[in-house]
Amino acid sequence: MAWIQTNMGRRRVDGDQNKDRLSDLPECIILHILSFLRTPHAVQTCVLSTRWKHLWKRIPTLNLNSFQFRTLKIFSVFMSKVLSLRDPSTALHTFNISRRGDIEPRLLKKFLNYVYFHNIHLQELVISLHGDIGLIFSCVSSCRALTSLKLSVGPTWRDPKKTLFPKSLNLPLLTSLDLEDFAFCGDESGCAEPFLEFTKLNSLVIRSCKVIDAQILNISSETLVNLDMQNNSSLFAKIKLYAPSLCAFNYAGSHHIHNIRGCGLSSIKQVNIESVHFSASQEDALVLFSWLLDFANIESLTVTSTALQILSLVPDLFEVKLRSLHKLKSLKIDLIRIYEGSLLVLMKEAMLKKAAAKSPKEGAKLRKAFETCFEPPAIPDGMVDFLRQNSPSAEVNLTTKYPSSFNLKQVVILKL
Repeated sequence: MAWIQTNMGRRRVDGDQNKDRLSDLPECIILHILSFLRTPHAVQTCVLSTRWKHLWKRIPTLNLNSFQFRTLKIFSVFMSKVLSLRDPSTALHTFNISRRGDIEPRLLKKFLNYVYFHNIHLQELVISLHGDIGLIFSCVSSCRALTSLKLSVGPTWRDPKKTLFPKSLNLPLLTSLDLEDFAFCGDESGCAEPFLEFTKLNSLVIRSCKVIDAQILNISSETLVNLDMQNNSSLFAKIKLYAPSLCAFNYAGSHHIHNIRGCGLSSIKQVNIESVHFSASQEDALVLFSWLLDFANIESLTVTSTALQILSLVPDLFEVKLRSLHKLKSLKIDLIRIYEGSLLVLMKEAMLKKAAAKSPKEGAKLRKAFETCFEPPAIPDGMVDFLRQNSPSAEVNLTTKYPSSFNLKQVVILKL
C-alpha cells in the first residue's frame, strides 16, 4: 500500500511538471506576452494547441521586419497574409514595419490602408523604409491618438533627394518623436521650426537630418525632457534651443559640432558627447567650450576622448575658472584612438608650441618623439582636473571598445 501511495505521489508531481500552465492563463495576459514578440514568432505559436491557433490574430501589436526573411518576396507575402488574416475587430496599438530597399507601391498602399482603418487606438508607429513620403505622411497625419512616432523614410531610386519633413503635422498627443534622414525647410527668417506643433513632446531624436534654406534649427518645447542628436548635416550652423524641462542631452557626430545657443538650459542633468570628429578645428573647440558654460548644472558627463582632445585646442584653456560643473558627480570617458586628420595635426602643433615655450630643448625632444610615432595622449594632460575643478570628488570612469590600443592602467595613473 505504501508503495502504491509513493508511486501515485510521484505521478502527481510528474503530472504537474507536464501541465501547460501558460495556456491556463487568461487570454488578455497571453496576448500581452505575445505582444513582445516579433510577428513571425507570434504567428508560429499557432501550432502549440487548438487554443493557440488563432490567438496571434488578436495581438494588439504588429512587428514586421524584412531582415527576418530570406528574401523580400517572402516578406511581402507574409506581410500581406498577416494583414488579411488578423482579426479586424482587434484594436491595433503598435505598428512597426522595417523594410530594406524600396517598397513596392502596391504593398506600401496596402499596409498604409490597414493603418488608416485601424488608427483609432494606434499609439506607437514605426516606419523604416524607402517609399512615397506623400502617402506615408497622409496616413501618419490621420493617426491622432499617436503618442510615439519613429520615421526613417529614405528616398527612392527614382527620387534620391532628402525626404522633406512637413511644416505642419497635427499629432496632439505625441510625446516621443524619432526622425532619421529628413530635411527641415526654413522660413523667411532663415530658421527651421519643425516641432512647434508637438506641444506634449517629451523625447526627440534627430538622426542624419539637415536644414535647407536656413542656417538655424529651432527646437522650442516647454515639455521636452530628452534630446538626442546624431550625425546631422553640417549645412546648418546653429541650433537654437529653448527647453526649460530638458534633463538629458546626447550629441553624436563625426563631421561637425553644431553651435548651440539658448536659454533655460540649466535644467540639464545628463550630457553625453560622442564626438569622433577627427577633422576638428579650433572653432569646434570653442563651440564645445561654450556647451560646458551653458550646461551649468550637469551631474553626469560622458565624453569621448576625441571630444576632450578637441576641447584642449581652446587657447589657454586650463587658465579658465569655470562657472559651471559645480554639481558634477560622474565623469565617464570613452577612449578612442586618432589615426589621422587635422585634429591630430593641431594637437601636435599645440604640444610643440607649449614644449618650445619651456625651452628649445624640450621642443626639439618632442618633435623627435613625434617623428618616431609618438602620439598625443588620449586624454590631454590636466583635462580631468580642469573638468573637476568645481567638483573634485566627482567619480571618473574610463571605457573603451579598443583595449589593445590603450594601456588603461597607465592612463589611470597619468590622468587621475
